[in-house]
Amino acid sequence: MRAFILAAGDGTRMRPLTASMPKALLPVAGKPLLQHMLETLKDCKVKDITILVNPGRRYIDQEFGDGSDLGVQLSYVVQRKPLGTANAVGTARLVLDEPFLCMNGDVIVNKETIKGVLDSFKKNGSTVVTGVPVDNPSEFGILEQKNGNLVRVVEKAKHPPGNLANAGIYLFNPDVFGWIDKTEKSVRGEYEITDTLTMMAAQEKIHCQTYDGQWVDVGRPWDMLRANKLLMEGLKAKIEGEIQPNATIEGNIVLGEGSRIMNGAYIIGPVIIGRDTEIGPNCYIRPSTFIGSECKVGNATEVKNSILMDRAKAPHHNYVGDSILGFNTNLGSGTKVANLRLDEKNIRVSLKGKLVDTGLRKLGVITGENVKVGINASIEPGTVISENCFVGAGTTVGGTISPGSRIY
Repeated sequence: MRAFILAAGDGTRMRPLTASMPKALLPVAGKPLLQHMLETLKDCKVKDITILVNPGRRYIDQEFGDGSDLGVQLSYVVQRKPLGTANAVGTARLVLDEPFLCMNGDVIVNKETIKGVLDSFKKNGSTVVTGVPVDNPSEFGILEQKNGNLVRVVEKAKHPPGNLANAGIYLFNPDVFGWIDKTEKSVRGEYEITDTLTMMAAQEKIHCQTYDGQWVDVGRPWDMLRANKLLMEGLKAKIEGEIQPNATIEGNIVLGEGSRIMNGAYIIGPVIIGRDTEIGPNCYIRPSTFIGSECKVGNATEVKNSILMDRAKAPHHNYVGDSILGFNTNLGSGTKVANLRLDEKNIRVSLKGKLVDTGLRKLGVITGENVKVGINASIEPGTVISENCFVGAGTTVGGTISPGSRIY
């Protein structure tokens, strides 16, 4: 079985993290997001994989090459114009003329899910779509089914027909390309694979494979924290750097080559620390934290359930909770990140001029790359600071800050 992964999107909903990087390469639990999927496919004996990329974001093929380092065989197809998911799937006809597993490049699932789809196809021989039960069905495309077969896909309706969300994992026969050719543009002006599936379901059986396990659709920046926590469950310890004798480690951690945990540091796993990173002295790192390479977490700093991308620094008297610090972000001494509203209601984030309910009671800050924060700044819950911003000393900042801003 061959696989086709859709990774050509611009990731605009993930800004500012995707300002200069494809979403598929964002670091989660020590690896690029897409690498987790490639390794899961390999575990399921699916090693011949084609990745769809866009012409302006071809860093993906530079990162993974031919896949030999991961034990898979990779090839690439370029989607010249973003014309929708059906058009994206349709580009597979350039390289595939056999049944193929098709996945969105931004979902996190385990190998049991993939094996379930493969087994379903072996048993039925028909197209397979995967659904996962969700608590907020109005925010997803919902699979309406009858006797285990798809009836239609209903996109983000106020009153959806059930709670089985489209998980973005399919197994198609080559005849899907003919159906894609018949698909008309949606109201958004795109060719949608959900419209293709609804049209197909009226003429042939499409099996709905229900998956009850953990599933993360990484569509918004804070979804990375959910994915990070999920992927770090069952972390196995691996120590390649130095741990000084008066540091305290509880649980499993991964420590990269050239990194150092200094005396007085207190770390509770699971925690992943990259290469050439300095931890401590006298800091506190709590579970489900991933700290990249060439980072610094220093004296009297506490970090909890967060992602610090490469060269991010919280070096003196900082608190960073439920946050994502982008590449080369630096927090000045005494800067604190608040992650809980005083009324303890869900955190809402302003994206594209609209307030979005994250569904989270705790969410700190999300920064783009090259953000510099002065000493003793205060950052309110749910703040988004775009790339190349300066926040002055003693400033209180909240909401969404545009790229290149100076806040004093």
